[in-house]
Amino acid sequence: MNLELQIPNHIGIIMDGNGRWAQEKGMPRTMGHKSAIKTLKELCLHMADVGVHYVSLYAFSTENFKREKSEVDFLMDLFISSFQKEFQFLIEKDVRVCFSGRREPLPEKVLQAMDKIVEDTKNNQKFTLNICLNYGSHAEIVDTTRKICEKYHKGEISLEDITEEYIQKNLYQDLPPLDFVIRTSGELRISNFMLYQASYAEFYFPKVYFPDFTVEEFDKAIVEYHKRNRRFGGIQK
Repeated sequence: MNLELQIPNHIGIIMDGNGRWAQEKGMPRTMGHKSAIKTLKELCLHMADVGVHYVSLYAFSTENFKREKSEVDFLMDLFISSFQKEFQFLIEKDVRVCFSGRREPLPEKVLQAMDKIVEDTKNNQKFTLNICLNYGSHAEIVDTTRKICEKYHKGEISLEDITEEYIQKNLYQDLPPLDFVIRTSGELRISNFMLYQASYAEFYFPKVYFPDFTVEEFDKAIVEYHKRNRRFGGIQK
């Protein structure tokens, strides 16, 4: 990659198309999710090397619990094995892991695996990997509002304390706004993903399914981001 390209500080990735990738190859949908882990490992290493500081991955939405129970159960087991084994390289690569989303109704074994990798990587500093698991932006806004209301009723804050910056700090994770959102598979929507954080993000919709979103495909996305003129509501110069 041309290191003179402008690199987004915070990238959001909606990892879409795993099931369709597998079905088109005559395999069960679950094999697409398994293949996505291999792609994700390669991307994480590459993003750390090129200077991305924050990555938010849409791994499992609040709505995904509506899928077939067998697929949901497979995904829960995959999360456990990934956090316990596949993602252990993040510890050595100085990557900090955190999670966004509601803990309920995630199984206790998933929560234990999540808490363990968070603890093991809490002092890492190269970049932050925010895994959005049982996540929905509507749910995040509701939970943030409840948290702020509780603080107000306890007398911990005043109405004047509630600013955009204060809301940002009380979301699931206090991370910088998204600069660039990538959704694989060619679908042109963001499906309740980090709506508050993505208010001025650039969007990119490659037609490849996530298991085929290789390092080379990621580099194409960065080239496209470099071409964008981000004005944040200002006048183009």
